Amino acid sequence: MLTPENIRHFVNAAKTPTPELAPAALLVATLEYPTLDLRLYLDQLEQLGAEASERVSSLSDTADPLAKATAISSFLFKEKGFHGNTDSYDDPRNSFLNKVLDRRTGIPITLAVVFIEIARRAGVVINGVNFPGHFLLKVPSHPDTPMNDYQHVVMDPFRGGKVLSEIDCLNLLRKHAGEGQTFDQRLLAPATKQDILVRMLVNLKRIYVRMRSFPQAHTITNLLLTIKPSAMTELRDRGLLAYQLSNFPAALQDLESYLRFSSHTEPARSKQGETDGNINERTEQDEIWEHVKALRRRVASLN
Repeated sequence: MLTPENIRHFVNAAKTPTPELAPAALLVATLEYPTLDLRLYLDQLEQLGAEASERVSSLSDTADPLAKATAISSFLFKEKGFHGNTDSYDDPRNSFLNKVLDRRTGIPITLAVVFIEIARRAGVVINGVNFPGHFLLKVPSHPDTPMNDYQHVVMDPFRGGKVLSEIDCLNLLRKHAGEGQTFDQRLLAPATKQDILVRMLVNLKRIYVRMRSFPQAHTITNLLLTIKPSAMTELRDRGLLAYQLSNFPAALQDLESYLRFSSHTEPARSKQGETDGNINERTEQDEIWEHVKALRRRVASLN
């Protein structure tokens, strides 16, 4: 379990204005590896960054950002052997930065973090992209291109840094979000530091829930709420996880807060003309309301 000190360090690392991702990502890993030596892995990133810097320095003085990013991609994926874990995608180790560095394999988000951190150390700015279902990287086409401009190149860290066309992005979107989806350039907006850390945590929480590792999943929701207190779905999930852990007072508090913030205090009634989305939301809130009523009776019986 994460110690209170490591949780405090994580929050500080997550909220600092610096672009550095590695310290916060490694602190998450102490959930499974409590004796983890963060300095060891930060030094490893520094070494990889120094080697990547040599590859970039060997390019011509007129090399553009894409050429530099391609050199780093070749260094990481071809020379150092980093690759997407297609055989055991849901292995929790794919979500822990220390194990990704040890095993040279991971999922899109963690491989992207390695790429971003090593590129930054080599003096190359590469942004993450919070693309639906599959985290990506974005490189400006020219030195003066702002990262929120459409003139950029998209790379897939899970597939060895492959450069993706707009059609590739559309196919990826439809694979993860449904065949009816249409591509919008806004889906390639640069991810913030908080976006990246939240996505790492959400992925890890889902893995733990599938494994029925509820204590770890509950800890992850705590971390999510420390850096994103407005995340109502995480408040709901923390309550449901507390219920699974038989912590009924905590479950009741979180689920009551979730309903209160969702402006829902009574079971909703069917209305004509509601959209499917409204009906689904109403059904979910009705289910939470039933949990709350059962928890109130259970907690009352404990007093």
